[in-house]
Amino acid sequence: MTPLAYRRILLKLSGEALVGAGDYGIDPAVLQAMAQEIVELHSQGIEIGIVIGGGNIFRGLKGAAQGMDRVSADQMGMLATVINSLALQDSLENLGIVTRVQTAIPMQTVAEPFIRRRAIRHLEKRRIVIFAGGTGSPFFSTDTAAALRAKEIKADVLMKGTKVDGIYTADPVTNPTASMFERIDYMDVVERGLRVIDSTAVTFCMENSIPIHVFNFKVRGNLRRIIAGEQIGTLINR
Repeated sequence: MTPLAYRRILLKLSGEALVGAGDYGIDPAVLQAMAQEIVELHSQGIEIGIVIGGGNIFRGLKGAAQGMDRVSADQMGMLATVINSLALQDSLENLGIVTRVQTAIPMQTVAEPFIRRRAIRHLEKRRIVIFAGGTGSPFFSTDTAAALRAKEIKADVLMKGTKVDGIYTADPVTNPTASMFERIDYMDVVERGLRVIDSTAVTFCMENSIPIHVFNFKVRGNLRRIIAGEQIGTLINR
């Protein structure tokens, strides 16, 4: 059997990935496909923590740009991540996987509060843990929340699933000559202003030696192939 590249991962998914063909909300078919992909990985013995964004419902930065108070807008965005987390939990449990949602904002009747030791224990018991509510504080992206949770649960890697194949020298949509990096240094990502992942998350991972793997989650099987050691997407490390 081929040795697995990682044993415990923090998977970061965008809320926009749940939209499907529309421009708002949750597409049940997309949600189910996402859950099936995660279950396939779980069946290989991988311990999985997940952070999912809320941009399909509300994005704090956009609300602030339209005149809302930034703190209020970010708090609304954090609540949107809770909705997405509960939806993903339901889909995973419909597939027979025991799942826990932990929130950075206390809401005991909806989910567990985030407690690091409890989260690690859930993972050890083969439960998938979904971390909702961002960091619990405004001004921080869900990318940064994912980096923080990756460190706290001692994940081997932060895996960011996106709608592009990896990190490019420029936007491949507007620049057809852009080339994709197979591997890139943390500081190169920051200094080049490559925005596939938040720069605060990148520097946090650099300081804590957490590799970041950016890949296209929409391509079925990519997640499983990365864990098997295939070169998919872009690896950010030293």
